[in-house]
Amino acid sequence: QVRLVESGGGSVQAGGSLRLSCVASEYDNINCMGWLRQTPGKEREWVALLHIGGTRTYYADSVKGRFTIDRDYDKRGVYLQMNSLKPEDTAMYYCASVSRQYCTDPTVEADYWGQGTQVTVSS
Repeated sequence: QVRLVESGGGSVQAGGSLRLSCVASEYDNINCMGWLRQTPGKEREWVALLHIGGTRTYYADSVKGRFTIDRDYDKRGVYLQMNSLKPEDTAMYYCASVSRQYCTDPTVEADYWGQGTQVTVSS
């Protein structure tokens, strides 16, 4: 079982930045890592996905140009740099892993996810 540990959430004013970090216990059977977010009453949605062995990425339309996902392969880490934050970005953010080979797709199901980290953006 893969364990994912997130950090880096917090509160920020609109227009500010935050950087989320996640470290996986292993990379075995992982093809993609990414970030999901969820707000009360809504389903989790993929914000960004990254193929850990290559360069393919996915970004939700709502975050394109503002968020960047990257990784540190040696540290088994994946990061989400969030700039120009908006109040509608307020959510619980979850790091997640995907074993499916073609995984930079918002329809994929996460196999594992972390405990989540709260991001709150005030106007």
